[in-house]
Amino acid sequence: MTAIFANVKRLLASNKISFILTALVVLCATSSGDVVLSNGNYTWLLAVLTPFFFVFYDFTKLMHLGASKKDYFLGCLISYGFLAFCISLINTAIHLWIDPLYAAQTVINMMDVCQWTENGILIAGLQQMFFLLLVMVFLHVLLSMQAHWYGWLTDALLVAVICVFTPIAPLRGILAGFFQMVMLNSNALLHIGLCLLLSVALSLGGLAVLKRKTL
Repeated sequence: MTAIFANVKRLLASNKISFILTALVVLCATSSGDVVLSNGNYTWLLAVLTPFFFVFYDFTKLMHLGASKKDYFLGCLISYGFLAFCISLINTAIHLWIDPLYAAQTVINMMDVCQWTENGILIAGLQQMFFLLLVMVFLHVLLSMQAHWYGWLTDALLVAVICVFTPIAPLRGILAGFFQMVMLNSNALLHIGLCLLLSVALSLGGLAVLKRKTL
């Protein structure tokens, strides 16, 4: 466990650029018009940026420092969980205390759009956290595969699904239903359970990919 938490510290410490970019966007983003996106939602940018640094920078660095692949991956998962909690906490706080200050504008927060706040702000925060965890794990696994043929095949399949399912009404309904289940879902128990299940499945796939990954 000591080695894993040492990896967590190194991973978070080396993620400074993601923290800085996200903070700048949150603080500097402005919108005009009567309806604007909450600045708190820009914290989600951290969930998108972090896997890129963990996969393309930290893996090589930690392997050279003698870390095992297992400790590296577990360190990534713990870091993603911690960051998902922090992002959700910050966005929830902004939604509660900062968004209402813009009385002249209608501020839209994705927590409302995704119908999570129908279950109360605490449950909404949990739903947001597990959704962001799923996003980070998905990106981590997808990015880890990019050096291999099956990574390119996965990219092609994802593009094909979007291109084929979108214009065909019955298939579009299936695709919309999937996104409704994993994101636009007011059923907290179903939503959290599904996000956890997919995160676990992706993590197992990520371990299989990692075993074949070389420097």
